[in-house]
Amino acid sequence: MALRSPFSCVLWDLDGTLVDASDGILRRLGITLQRFGRPEITRAELAHWIGPPMFESFQVQLGMSPAEAAEALIYYRELALKDGYTTDVRLMPGMAELLHELHAAGVPQSIASSKPEVQVEALLDHFDLTPYFSAVVGAAADESTRSSKAEVVGEALRRLEAAGAPVDRAVLVGDRHHDIDGGAVHGVPVIFVRWGFSWPHEAEGAQASVDDADQLRALLLREGLDA
Repeated sequence: MALRSPFSCVLWDLDGTLVDASDGILRRLGITLQRFGRPEITRAELAHWIGPPMFESFQVQLGMSPAEAAEALIYYRELALKDGYTTDVRLMPGMAELLHELHAAGVPQSIASSKPEVQVEALLDHFDLTPYFSAVVGAAADESTRSSKAEVVGEALRRLEAAGAPVDRAVLVGDRHHDIDGGAVHGVPVIFVRWGFSWPHEAEGAQASVDDADQLRALLLREGLDA
């Protein structure tokens, strides 16, 4: 029987959901924090940094002023550019296969990430995932505009609709409470993946939570279900 989805389209978070970029993020953050005279963070503390906009995290986690955070962000992004956006990044298990299956089933998909859009595009190209998406949305280049998850989700819905995709039964797949909050602004339910960089309480408010790609697939694709 043909595979169908109960959702009209699927929006995807990137960091912690589709890819694991933690090694590179931790290394670049260590260099940046040393440069600005701040204590280094541990791997356990990455949950504070992966997911939210980096501009926001410099202020919330370190108490930087907006001007200081902007300067730190510029330095961090320069390091990322030197590294190459795909260095030390790996795909989460089973995600490429699931994206392929959804695409084959005719389900429109979009990235909705707080990561800068140019980096999102580079990562998708690197892993040969670009053809699976009808829209690719990340933060604006300066990350001070279109950086919140609500803004990113709104833009993803707009671009999907412009591409002719139905957005009346959209779902967002993510790993942070920012995904749940951002989806709620637009009435988009969230499937929460527990393999990302989150605290246990962050799943509160999600439509469902999953532990692996097989559980996620069971929610996104079903046999013989009318689209």
